[in-house]
Amino acid sequence: MKKSFLAILIISMLLGANDAWTQITLPSPSPAGKVYSKVGLTDVEITYSRPKMKERKIFGEGDDYLVPFGKMWRTGANAGTTITFSDDVIISGDTVPAGEYMILTIPGANEWTIVFYKNVSMGGNMDNYKDEDVQLKVNVAPGKLTETVQVLTFIIADIHPENTGAAIELAWENTSVKVPFEVDFDSKVMAAIEANTKVNPRSYVTAANYYFNTGKDSKQALKWIEMYFAADDSYRSQFWNLHLMAQIQNAAGDTNGAKTTAEESLERASKAEGGDFGYIKRNEEFLASLKK
Repeated sequence: MKKSFLAILIISMLLGANDAWTQITLPSPSPAGKVYSKVGLTDVEITYSRPKMKERKIFGEGDDYLVPFGKMWRTGANAGTTITFSDDVIISGDTVPAGEYMILTIPGANEWTIVFYKNVSMGGNMDNYKDEDVQLKVNVAPGKLTETVQVLTFIIADIHPENTGAAIELAWENTSVKVPFEVDFDSKVMAAIEANTKVNPRSYVTAANYYFNTGKDSKQALKWIEMYFAADDSYRSQFWNLHLMAQIQNAAGDTNGAKTTAEESLERASKAEGGDFGYIKRNEEFLASLKK
């Protein structure tokens, strides 16, 4: 009886040790990576595995290279690389619908082919590649890096000052490949302006500010901000919005109106109990600019 109990105890301990061993997590040779950015109003996310150089030759002609020229590459390790767009984007003049795509590539010395592939379930099994699952192919020229990138890296680079586009950039070894893309947020903003100004007068300020800062129709911007102040007399205490109105009036060609509104904004900012937030200086500088 004692021997049976001892045998059971030893077996249990061995099984427990085996369970503990199976729970040990080791670092992946190609660690997972993810990069995200909002471009305009579009969410862009790239998910990939990051192989390392490990003193190997990466891009070149022939089988001596890890990624030979002229052969399709899953563009990363393991299941490859995917990119997700929350809205439609424009790449090389073509629309890529919102959704998730694999980024496949065919490297070359002077030109790379970038493939946006719809069937993300293919993963790293390139034998299942089908032309009918291609959303878009574009050709781009690779660039040379002055410093070696040891681990495959994706970034969302070159975001436009107006936030209307960016570039998907791959960097590894001494090679950089960029795919520019554009986004459209103006139609979204305009739809939101139309919907929200009907139910909330405060949206008129947002609409006017957007039109003014994007160089759109200044007379329409002026109508909206005038409608805002007409909705409630108490809004005139908002010296920051009065300053915006003065700028819009000036852009619309009403210099005298701009001067009067800026003077009112300056006066109200000077009397503000909670601070002027820099609007005394802004109004003074604006008024000085009107005299030139």
